[in-house]
Amino acid sequence: MPTADPAPRRRMRADARRNHDRLLAEAAAVFAEQGVEASLEAVARRAGVANGTLYSHFPTRQALLEALLANGMWVLADTARDLAGHLSAHEALTTWARAAMAHTTRYRGLATSLLRSVEDETSELHAACQEVLGAGERLLTRAQAAGTVRADATAADLYSLINAAAWAGEQTSPAQGERLLSFCIDGLRP
Repeated sequence: MPTADPAPRRRMRADARRNHDRLLAEAAAVFAEQGVEASLEAVARRAGVANGTLYSHFPTRQALLEALLANGMWVLADTARDLAGHLSAHEALTTWARAAMAHTTRYRGLATSLLRSVEDETSELHAACQEVLGAGERLLTRAQAAGTVRADATAADLYSLINAAAWAGEQTSPAQGERLLSFCIDGLRP
């Protein structure tokens, strides 16, 4: 499973490592409260560091999001492989789609950010998004081969549907997002 290289973090001075870890913890809290478009200055302030310290660790919002989310995205890709080995094709796809939506709704506004990262090769999240998209594609292909999913559905369709349900859930309620995801999954049947 590819992960971010931990070597640079290990080479940090102890105070820099503490700042890095505190920034991640506070970013997670701020994003959970205010969404991914929250002020980065609020993250730095809450972590008790200067803005320059935040930007020296995370030069962009996307870099900060990658640090918060990348490992979870690689885990999501691994989950697809595990599900494929233990569940029927349709159950694996459905279970994985729900896990993908749960990951996508971790922070308000994340669905939109992740959808942009799929296409943007310069995004720090692009590689992880591509891995998740590939994992979904393998599950989708398996379900298509089993005859439980329409043949014209693509991985991009699946990813867009998951993100659309996640976005709708942000705008209304998580229960409504889950309901819409169920409709989307049912709509993939032949």
